[in-house]
Parts: sequence; C-alpha cells; structure tokens
Amino acid sequence: MSIFKGVATAIATPFSADGKINYKVFDQLIEFQIENGVDAIVVAGTSGEASTLTHGEHLHLIRHCVQIVDGRIPVIAGTGSNSTETAVMLSLEAQKAGVDGVLVVSPYYNKATQKGLYEHFKIIAESIQIPVLLYNVPGRTGCNIQPETVVRLCHDVKNIVGIKEASGNISQIAKLISLAEGKIDVYSGNDDQIVPILSLGGSGVISVLSNIAPRQTRDICRFYFNGKTAESAKLQIKSIELINALFCEVNPIPVRSGLDFMGYEMGKPRMPLTEMEEENQKLLKQAMKNYGIL
Repeated sequence: MSIFKGVATAIATPFSADGKINYKVFDQLIEFQIENGVDAIVVAGTSGEASTLTHGEHLHLIRHCVQIVDGRIPVIAGTGSNSTETAVMLSLEAQKAGVDGVLVVSPYYNKATQKGLYEHFKIIAESIQIPVLLYNVPGRTGCNIQPETVVRLCHDVKNIVGIKEASGNISQIAKLISLAEGKIDVYSGNDDQIVPILSLGGSGVISVLSNIAPRQTRDICRFYFNGKTAESAKLQIKSIELINALFCEVNPIPVRSGLDFMGYEMGKPRMPLTEMEEENQKLLKQAMKNYGIL
C-alpha cells in the first residue's frame, strides 16, 4: 500500500491581502511542482499552516488540491489533530475528497503516552480505508513516537503503511528501519537527512526544500535509487546552505519568503507566525542565488 517513492512536497498555502487562501497562486504552485517531477504533494500539513486554517478552509483546500492535481500524482492530506475525534472527522472528509492517503501528526500539547499514541492512530486509521502515514516531529509536538510503537501499529493496522520521521535522531530511525524489516515506508522529514535515511532503507522525503527546488530534491532521491550514490550525496551536500536558510526561522516562514522571491505572491503567514526578519531574508536570498535558483 505504498503511496509514493521519492519526493513529496509539503506544499505551502498562499494567502491574499485579506488573509483568505489564494487559490490562484496555490494552483500555480501545484503546477510548478508537477512540471518539475515531484512524486506526490502533501496538502494542509505543517508547511501549509493547517494549524491556523478553519476546518472549512482545511477541507476545501484538500478538495481543491485533489481537483487540480486530477490524478497526475498522489495527493496526501494532513489530517492530524490533538483531538482524536477531530482527526477522524478530517480523515473521513479527506477520504471522501479522493486523496490517496493521509498524514497524521502525533497529538501535540497533550503529550500522550505510547499507549495513548497507539490507540489514537489505530482509531483514526480504522475509521478510513485509504493508506495512513504517521508523522513524528517531537520538536513541534513535544511527543515522540517510539520505533516499537510504529512497528506495532503497522503490524496491527493494515492501512498504516509508513511514517514521516522528523525527529532528527538517526539512531532512532535506524532502529525503526531495523525493526520494520522492510515492511514500513520511512520518509525523511528533514531535508538535510535525505541521503542518510535513504542509505538506511528509507523510501524518500516529505520535503520543505522541494517547494522552491523541486527538481533538485527529486534528483537527490532519483540519483540514489538509480545507484548514483556519489551524485546523490553531492547534491545533498550542495543543498545544506539553502536548507539551513530555510530553517533559520520556524517553518514555513522562510519557504514562504523564498517563494515570494521566485515571483509567487504568498501573502503574509497567519498569526502567530510573522514575516521573515530582514537580515534572514538577505541570508535566504543569497543562499538561493548560490544554489542557482535566483
């Protein structure tokens, strides 16, 4: 039940001057991604500012994305919540919208136990029939999904098929892949760890970088999968300066500025996120120039 192999772009959500979702620009972003060969799109995730979308906006954005992509590549919807009931509702609606899978973040703020995490994800996955990817990002949620819990979930619930691993803990990820015995899709959630995770048996990346460098991010994975490991590693290393600039402030503030520099009218992020500091804008713009984007 793998959803994709390679690069899925965690696509940013543009806003108009009045603060509403700018669907005209959103469509342009989708076409830019598809034209540059990404393997999937993740809509309404962290980079899409799902946490400040209303439920109505969240679901409309998912439906719209499915309509515009029109089956050309898989669409994965972010449907996580710190409320199990809300996550079930969002996942059911995303399934009705025709997505190819859902990405469900661990419940933030609540800081559930491993037992609680198991029950949370099991209830959500069993409410739908489409594939589910777990999302482990303890730096944002305060909650770490242990490898044993991931493996148990994937063993017990047939449509939980993988995980976006953004803990940054390579040792933990190596343990997970060892326990998984090739039966779980593990995607890097950190753009600076694509090649290390691929080398352990990972299936790709759910990427912020690919918002502004989709073809290059795709090439990191394709080179690796085609046995060109040196070329893959070289491109990964070349990307580090830009990746660091994209995370010099909390995601998705910098990537929104990067897309602005490329001519996409992203608008202001929703509060409590603010626009990028001027000095950091200069740093990002220089990194993009050095990378050959600008």
